[in-house]
Amino acid sequence: MHILSRKLGTIILVLASFTGLNAQEIDGSKLLGHLEYLSSDALEGRRPLSKGSTLAQKYILKELASLDLVKPLYPDFIQNFSFEDRRTKKMLVGAANIVVFIPGQSSKKLIVITAHYDHVGMGKPSSAGDSIYNGADDNASGTAALLVLAEYFSKNRPKHGMLFAALDAEEMGLQGARALVKDFPYPLEQILLNVNMDMLSRSEAKEVYVSGTSYYPHFKTILEKIPSETGSTLRFGHDIPGTGADDWTRSSDHGAFFEKKVPNLYFGVEDHVDYHRPSDSFAGIHPEFYKATVKLILKSLLALDKNLLEKQ
Repeated sequence: MHILSRKLGTIILVLASFTGLNAQEIDGSKLLGHLEYLSSDALEGRRPLSKGSTLAQKYILKELASLDLVKPLYPDFIQNFSFEDRRTKKMLVGAANIVVFIPGQSSKKLIVITAHYDHVGMGKPSSAGDSIYNGADDNASGTAALLVLAEYFSKNRPKHGMLFAALDAEEMGLQGARALVKDFPYPLEQILLNVNMDMLSRSEAKEVYVSGTSYYPHFKTILEKIPSETGSTLRFGHDIPGTGADDWTRSSDHGAFFEKKVPNLYFGVEDHVDYHRPSDSFAGIHPEFYKATVKLILKSLLALDKNLLEKQ
């Protein structure tokens, strides 16, 4: 009887460990499939208000709206907005953020997870005759990551509420993020943290940076303790005030949150030779690094969700 109890206890522990490991997994093939479609020629570079942008919106909306637990905060999950084109000075009407919300188990505070799905569209052909700026790394990679992370947390309910926002018109001045914080469905004080993802899928050094901890050192204390991931190393930096281009504090959509004094972290790689060129295509990404990086971000979100609750 005693031996049987010990054996059963061992089996339960093994099963619990196995379940815990599975609970922190993402579907790598689905991640790459999202990225491949969003950066395909059919979407013509996803310039805001273009046919390709509409196709991207439909794809993202279908993926997010089908998840369990998600709730709409805007009609049909879409926050439409208008903005002035800084180059032409014309008002552009009909841009769209796609926003879903997963209620928290233990807190009404929020973690807002963002990634922009737009890119620069079509332009002057390259020497190879390619005129489509596919934006695979910038930022189909962040958008695909947002989709699989939202799916994960729809199946593994977080302690805090999590708002997932696929943002439009980042390339035209962080317009989607500005629209979101201007018309946010809750008081901004309810946001514990914005986690923004922009350019995650390629790095010769196999490094992804988390920027923002010089402003918010308590986040670094949490993130320094997360387990490493084979194939991608988490680095801290690119956030020291006064360092010019090396300060990424306003370099992507998290900048709109920073301006409103909302704590934020930005995950991204350093610029590469294909940045804002037609050659930023699916063929150029580093698949194993990308999958490992998204796993690191998931581990980071889980650690933040747990530890920030304990500090409240």
